[in-house]
Amino acid sequence: MRTIQLGSSQLEVPVVAVGCMRINSLSKPEAERFVQAALEEGANFFDHADIYGGGTCEEIFAEAIHMTPAVREQIILQSKCGIRSGMFDFSKEHILASVDGILKRLNTEYLDVLLLHRPDALVEPEEVAEAFDQLERAGKVRHFGVSNQNPMQIELLKRYVKQPLIANQLQLSITNANMISNGINVNMENNAAIGRDGSILDYSRLHDMTIQPWSPFQYGFFEGVFLGSDKFPELNQAIDTVATKYGVSNTTIAIAWLLRHPAKMQPVIGSMNIDRLKDCCKASEIYLTREEWYAIYRAAGNKLP
Repeated sequence: MRTIQLGSSQLEVPVVAVGCMRINSLSKPEAERFVQAALEEGANFFDHADIYGGGTCEEIFAEAIHMTPAVREQIILQSKCGIRSGMFDFSKEHILASVDGILKRLNTEYLDVLLLHRPDALVEPEEVAEAFDQLERAGKVRHFGVSNQNPMQIELLKRYVKQPLIANQLQLSITNANMISNGINVNMENNAAIGRDGSILDYSRLHDMTIQPWSPFQYGFFEGVFLGSDKFPELNQAIDTVATKYGVSNTTIAIAWLLRHPAKMQPVIGSMNIDRLKDCCKASEIYLTREEWYAIYRAAGNKLP
């Protein structure tokens, strides 16, 4: 598996992250086989959140991987906190309590990366800074980042937080590519020119933050998967043409399309199917041409000005 440097840190990570949001849908033997398959592919970066399965996903993962100090040294663990029932919460008290719960469920003494989940409208960045300092001093979290945040929200945090913010999880796929499209359609009078994220793509590159695309196969928010969908015949034809050329699946090409971007993203895949996991990992070996990348982009209904 090809690796990249995660943000401004010295942490070398595989270009594909394994999302564990659905691991509670597997039986214990299935979970063990899935985790082992990921490790065999070199996909040793596992993404969690305290809300996934109400915390059960972290527990299931720890059991499936048979967590020990020796195992822990071979993997990279990331989790997220800040979402509570009916609200978001970036208070110092909640962050500290959440991390303690995460560590207990994952049966580990530290997280490699902690991300703040959905933005909290009532965030007090001074409290976030205090929480991060305490977690770092205690050795409970080594690196920090955010999820679903725009540049000014990040800048507000950075005014108080001394630790580098090295990653930002954002929704991005071939069909949900506004962060790319509004940069192509600058100053044009069309919907694609509307900036909905404060130029987060360029900001991330300028500030050495790795974008971790989530739902890389989804269209809309969670409306469905575009691969094989009769709603996207031209897109599927374009993807299948490229997949045939490289002798891989359409799944591989959908991930390779994201990896082709020079921002050096790290897609978070959520499938619990081992074959699809392997297909996603194969994208690490594919480097699409500029012509292929743009052909797929246009086939998704994106127009060039």
